[in-house]
Amino acid sequence: MANEMQSEKKKKTSTENGTIELPKEEEMKIRKLGGIKTLPFILGNEICERFASTGSHANLISYLTEKLNLPLVKASNTLANFGGASSFTPLAGALIADSFAGRFSTLILGTFIYELGLMSITISALLPKLRPPPCPTQQNCKEATTTQLLPLYLSLLLSSIGSGGIRPCVVTFAADQLDMSKSKVESRKWNFFNWYYFTMAGASLAALTGVVYIQDYVGWGLGFGIPTIAMAISIIVFVLGSPLYVKVKPGGSPLVRLTQVVVASVKKRNVAFPMDPCLLYENRQLDAPISLNGRLVHTNQFKWLDRAAIVTEDDTRDPSYPNLWRLTTVHRVEELKSIIRMLPIWAVGILLVTSHSHIGSFTIVQARTMNRHLSKTSSFEIPPASLSVFATLTVLIGLVLYERLFVPLARRITKNPTGVTCLQRMGIGLIINILATIVSALVEIKRKNVAEKHGLLDRPTVVIPISVFWLIPQFCLHGLAEVFMSVGHLEFLYDQSPESIRSTAAALYWMATSVGNYLGTFVVSMVHKYTGRNGNDNWLPDRNLNRGKLDNFYWLMTGIQAVNFVYYVICAWFYRYKPLEEVKDDGDGDHGDFELQMLPEIHGKRSA
Repeated sequence: MANEMQSEKKKKTSTENGTIELPKEEEMKIRKLGGIKTLPFILGNEICERFASTGSHANLISYLTEKLNLPLVKASNTLANFGGASSFTPLAGALIADSFAGRFSTLILGTFIYELGLMSITISALLPKLRPPPCPTQQNCKEATTTQLLPLYLSLLLSSIGSGGIRPCVVTFAADQLDMSKSKVESRKWNFFNWYYFTMAGASLAALTGVVYIQDYVGWGLGFGIPTIAMAISIIVFVLGSPLYVKVKPGGSPLVRLTQVVVASVKKRNVAFPMDPCLLYENRQLDAPISLNGRLVHTNQFKWLDRAAIVTEDDTRDPSYPNLWRLTTVHRVEELKSIIRMLPIWAVGILLVTSHSHIGSFTIVQARTMNRHLSKTSSFEIPPASLSVFATLTVLIGLVLYERLFVPLARRITKNPTGVTCLQRMGIGLIINILATIVSALVEIKRKNVAEKHGLLDRPTVVIPISVFWLIPQFCLHGLAEVFMSVGHLEFLYDQSPESIRSTAAALYWMATSVGNYLGTFVVSMVHKYTGRNGNDNWLPDRNLNRGKLDNFYWLMTGIQAVNFVYYVICAWFYRYKPLEEVKDDGDGDHGDFELQMLPEIHGKRSA
């Protein structure tokens, strides 16, 4: 009978009820879905979304301080809090996607809500009644009232909720269309995460140049209207590709599965471990919906969790066998272990974001005090927010050089097919970030010295005779750090997370940003509150940056990053990559997967 089944060479696929055989025509249909042909639709959607989000938010500090007349620290904290909320909601979106809605539906809903947020801020910019009187002198300005701020807050709220559906799903949904097994990834001459980030940087570049210029020199109504139109286009592009997508069915709530492992471990805290780990419970049919690319194999770390997979006589007598609150599979135990192992590395991103959560806002204010003309004879002035274009250009160029130059050279030295590991890549990025903050402090010292030399310390609206191009090195260094740290961090979270929790893992990337932004707001508020006491100059004054000590703030951020780097080195040293049984075609039509040994009575009760 076994030989007869092997000779039929029927294909199998996984569903929520386990593994089933497919007719040949259905097999061919599945093979036609997904692949590189779907990426133009998915990345087209994300390019429009990134263009819209960058165009609408990159210059918001100028809109808040110059059009709504908010003080610098209040405006910066508002944007940092918005950034924190936008990075916190992806966790909720990821849990919805992984549990029951799926990534496709979550993406559609998130994009639509984001569009509503853009429409709100566009309306607020078009209606004069929603803005306070102009204040060109930046002295005794009348701030926007609560009523005038409501459309802004509504926009930020809707944008935050929309981001919750977009951010954790778009990169994982795109990766779902490709074969991301280790062997396949190593055989490719291109890195999906590098090129994903490249396209996003290209969209940001277009927004930082075109949209920001329109906002500063044409009008805020049109400046916000263009991103709104771009987001509407993104929805259309994404829906057009729907028939081609691989839509992975959600495997149930990951939080429930992780909780079941903990509960089962606690219930069996007094049960003795088996001598052979092969006796721990395995069930291929049960794990099929959450292990399409292969099951996680047993590891010796966090062995106390293994108790959840120990089979006892009580388990075999349970009529609801297997009762997942008493007995879980090794794969599910290893899912929790993988998350626990990842968390210390994930946490590194928190202090990194804290250290530069407000730098973007402060740099724009610095740029407004500097000479922004391209040359002495040119009348064109660079919009302050457009300076970020140098960081984006560095990301674009850096990713190409990383792919074509750095990886081949590193491969010769390390013998690693990817050049360097994700952890090594992140470490390099952290070092470059420290250098970027040091340069920021030195440039601010230079800017203030020039202001003092020309007697401009008490004239915040007068341009200081120092070129804005002094700010370019720090932007380039931040862009180069992003090539290593940000891309490496995202790739690490995707690669090391269990496949059924990848949307949640992508949300962790944004969660680090959220916590970092809130912590950054706390640091800025404390610095602003306490440094101006007893007659001392406030490091971060509300109106006149020339009388502040922004360089001291940068040195503080440098120290935070140095401590963070030491912590990272310790965590990376002890980290162990997850082991995985990859599903491979053995030429017979069935996947070359195998079962670990189970107790004889288990086979009699329920075949795995």
